[in-house]
Amino acid sequence: MMHADLAGWLHAFRIYTHPRVLGMLSLGFSAGLPLLLILGTLSFWLREAGIDRSTIGYLSWIGLAYAFKWMWSPLVDRLPLPLLTQLLGRRRAWILLSQVIITIALVGMANTDPLENLTHIVFFALAVAFASATQDIALDAYRIEAVALRLQGAMAATYQAGYRLAMILASAGVLWIASAVDPSETTYDYSPWRTAYLVMAASMAVGMITTLIIREPEVPVTRLISENEDYARKTIAHWNLNAQLTEILAWLYGAMVAPFRDFIVRHGRRALLILALIAVYRISDVVMGVMSNPFYVDMGYTKNEVATVSKVYGVIMTIVGAAMGGVLIAKIGIMRTLFLGAVLSAATNLLFVWLAGRGHDVAGLVFTISADNLSAGIASSAFIAYLSGLTNSAYSATQYALFSSVMLLLPKFIAGFSGIFVDSYGYASFFTGTALLGLPVLVLVWLAGQEKFESLDIPSNSK
Repeated sequence: MMHADLAGWLHAFRIYTHPRVLGMLSLGFSAGLPLLLILGTLSFWLREAGIDRSTIGYLSWIGLAYAFKWMWSPLVDRLPLPLLTQLLGRRRAWILLSQVIITIALVGMANTDPLENLTHIVFFALAVAFASATQDIALDAYRIEAVALRLQGAMAATYQAGYRLAMILASAGVLWIASAVDPSETTYDYSPWRTAYLVMAASMAVGMITTLIIREPEVPVTRLISENEDYARKTIAHWNLNAQLTEILAWLYGAMVAPFRDFIVRHGRRALLILALIAVYRISDVVMGVMSNPFYVDMGYTKNEVATVSKVYGVIMTIVGAAMGGVLIAKIGIMRTLFLGAVLSAATNLLFVWLAGRGHDVAGLVFTISADNLSAGIASSAFIAYLSGLTNSAYSATQYALFSSVMLLLPKFIAGFSGIFVDSYGYASFFTGTALLGLPVLVLVWLAGQEKFESLDIPSNSK
């Protein structure tokens, strides 16, 4: 019996040998590189430069670009780019354009000292955020369209692996480079950060090359899209508009209204429960994450210590957690894994309360980061697979962008006040509060499980 169980688990791991699953590794790298350069790593840079915690907290609102990407996702879903779409296809064209803009904006950040011109840093960081969010829209659509639902957990896991490897470079890599060329660890110097961010800009070449190599998914415009546009034309015909304007309005309806209407029609009253769950599932991790780097600085950890423990060992544990999440989804289903991830994400935030009471303790940091990142990996794999299963293939980019935007909107807004909370009540109370934020998530996951989303737990044939 034990031998059979072991064989079953080993067979489950074979999902990671699927060619398209393996290909998500490099695409995840492309998506993961920009994020910390405008959030976590940037907050470390700003804090070292002497920027106050309240300002750093407010600047985390730059990440709200990811929460509002649903507003332009219909354009990414349907609007062709001149020449690029013809050469690369609709998904790869938008991915490549986004990567070029990210690279240019990172060069702009590298050549700006926040002490001399914080406004320019904000401008370039916003450009990175909007381009990165656009890249995410197209990459998420590619991931959903590339394989069937049964493999989405594995796709999410390998995507996260590449994503986290990029985060090692964007966090530990930046800190190591800055530390290596920093003449003094005790005083702020802008030039090491300039060097590190220029290296990050050059690293975007990995994503560009990958985009040129991968194949475009073969997903034709479905009958549903045509039917929705025909419906819009018939309705608009009563307005007695000219033919060209009628076509434009019908296209806008099919691109910007129909995807959201489709979600409401398919799920009915359950749509509100689904959106509520999406809105709060990652709230504990997102709110806590904004103050994690300032916490490390204030606890006296050096750049090398943070790079080694938090940004390398911790990221590796996230990858392990993501792989475990993919296997758990294949064995016990999405909803059970989703609940487990929610429990672990909230519980491990309490370890930061314990760490805050110990001060500068590298061993304690290793333990805390390991547990927290392992749980985050499991939760992320389950959540990405859950969101992927909710989309209609006709509107994959738009609907997934809506879900991932809803996921970030409330947590990012609350996180903007994290600096004020820490200044008023301290780190221990802050981390306790982020753990308590995870309690409503457990109730919503349980309620969603009662709604019997059978399609999310039934394996389908691989493409």
